[in-house]
Amino acid sequence: MTIDARDEALLGRALDLAERGRRGASPNPMVGAVITRDGTTVAEGWHARAGGPHAEVAAIAAAGDADLRGATIYVSLEPCCHHGRTPPCTDAILAAGFGRVVVASDDPSPKAAGRGLGILRDEGVQVDVAAPESDAGRRARLLNQAFRKHARTGLPWVMLKTATSLDGRLATHAGDSKWISSGPSRDLAHQWRAEVDAVVVGIGTALADDPQLTARVPGVERQPRRVVFDSEGRLPLDGRLVTSVDEAPVTVITTRAASRSATDALRASGVEVLVVSGQNEHSRVRAALTELGSVGVTSLMLEGGSHLSGAFFDAGEVDELRLFVAPLIIGGRQAPGIIGGEGSERIADAARPLDISRRPIGDDLLTIARLKEW
Repeated sequence: MTIDARDEALLGRALDLAERGRRGASPNPMVGAVITRDGTTVAEGWHARAGGPHAEVAAIAAAGDADLRGATIYVSLEPCCHHGRTPPCTDAILAAGFGRVVVASDDPSPKAAGRGLGILRDEGVQVDVAAPESDAGRRARLLNQAFRKHARTGLPWVMLKTATSLDGRLATHAGDSKWISSGPSRDLAHQWRAEVDAVVVGIGTALADDPQLTARVPGVERQPRRVVFDSEGRLPLDGRLVTSVDEAPVTVITTRAASRSATDALRASGVEVLVVSGQNEHSRVRAALTELGSVGVTSLMLEGGSHLSGAFFDAGEVDELRLFVAPLIIGGRQAPGIIGGEGSERIADAARPLDISRRPIGDDLLTIARLKEW
């Protein structure tokens, strides 16, 4: 059976529901589910937080005593078929007696990758999957880019958030950058912090601004891990990051250049210290991302300055750029641009986004450039 317009609409509803898990589902994917019978919606559910019921189980529970034998369930992601923190959703679907399962996208993780769909088909359930090029298929993939990248590579999905003047300056020549972006732009950035697993800055930003790097918005499910790239272990013990370690974890990415006394003092203060090695900065970035991915960081927002942003770009590890352009002209030969590093020698080698969207935020213009798709 092919997926028709009504199926697409119901998958769209499942994806709307999945969005509700944006602040709590990680490191799991965001998933929504809709149960229908004879053209009528019976129940809905979504995966609200890691360790809680998956979307399919939540929808089945919401159906109460309704007879689901022969009904259809629409799911935004392939149902899981393995035991994790919760039992397999394929077991719940089979136990309920569904006659049809319609799925928006595959699950690329090694424990899934079509196995769940195969199990359902082997048990006589009709399974239909949206075409990858369909609206539902594409939207489902883009919704879970962090989960998909981590499942395939073990690395976090990286979003670079920054703000610039009209002439492309990150700060004045004296280093003043508060505030280039508007209040509404900064509020939106706090919402993004609430959605990612980690927020990353360099030691220069940490020393200059003494930031908290927490998500200061209502209804935060969990605070992101605060990560500082600090090759020499210079993060102050009396700064706001270290003194708030009980509020949200702090990780320092350092190198062998850091003294033993500095790293010991950070650890004694409750800071996680990861020592990475590499021949250059971008190789150390890859090593750091590998370490972060291994402890369950699937997404991070990079808020570092020009130096750190350049290292991430040189490493090829920026998946999406979110750029606020403010109606200011700063000027100055020594005023930094947003991305340092080695950069491209030729225009032909410059990174070109897969797609771009733009919208006004307060007095600023937000540009979102997606550089990779997973």
